[in-house]
Amino acid sequence: MKQRKRKKLSHHLFEAILAGDALRTKALLRRGASPEGRDTDGTTPLYLASVQGEAETARLLLEAGASPDTESSGPGSEGTPLCAAACWGHTETIRQLLAHSADPHLREDHGAGRSPLEWADNGPHPDAAELLRAAGARPTTHPAP
Repeated sequence: MKQRKRKKLSHHLFEAILAGDALRTKALLRRGASPEGRDTDGTTPLYLASVQGEAETARLLLEAGASPDTESSGPGSEGTPLCAAACWGHTETIRQLLAHSADPHLREDHGAGRSPLEWADNGPHPDAAELLRAAGARPTTHPAP
């Protein structure tokens, strides 16, 4: 696929995710949009879907090959998808990420930041924290930044 077409598909994919349009997301993935492609700031599609609580879109991205543990690096969009979903208490998105093998122990900022459970507890989002604990997440003594 030509670079220009890939860039255009990626742009449309981010628009569809922002709009919460799972059907359009699915169509764009079928046309060749990369589930791992970052925007110009370094934000990943799965991070964007996770922070917005778009569980169906997250599922589509994961089934299309997005890694559940890839950190996003865009300004204001740093971290893992699971941390993003936990921070905002998006339980259905957390379920999708865990079902697709997201690591409930993985700290963001390349291991130096908060864990998903710390984000959920800090929220406070008890339902999100409960899901994470059921997946094996445990509180730690690692200081959050």
